[in-house]
Amino acid sequence: MSVAIPDDVRAFLAGHRFATVATIDPDGAPNQVRTWYLLEGECLVVNSADGRRWPANLRRDQRISIAVEDGYHWVRLTGRVEIDDRQERAQADIARMARLNDDPAAAEEAIRERFERQQRVTFVLHPEGIHAELGD
Repeated sequence: MSVAIPDDVRAFLAGHRFATVATIDPDGAPNQVRTWYLLEGECLVVNSADGRRWPANLRRDQRISIAVEDGYHWVRLTGRVEIDDRQERAQADIARMARLNDDPAAAEEAIRERFERQQRVTFVLHPEGIHAELGD
């Protein structure tokens, strides 16, 4: 059952930060990567080129933990992801992330020269658990 994202957590996640995504390898070991994300309503959206280890992990086991930090302030969201393989959606998501996180020229070059040539996948997390350390 998903939970609502509190206003202070939403404000923190709306800032310009990276996410650390944790998935479970086939042998049960944790796997972590840093990636861009989008905050969409009550969901956190991440995206990857298909064929990498962490998307393969999520295809096998949809459990995920995502941490976003800024020094001593951080948020962890946990739950299960929905997998969206539609290229129209996945390409639009990675383009939005690039435009939010890179300077305009670099973003457009990455979209054109790298992302559009890749098979992409989007993962949508409806958080089932949220832990935040946002105090002074």
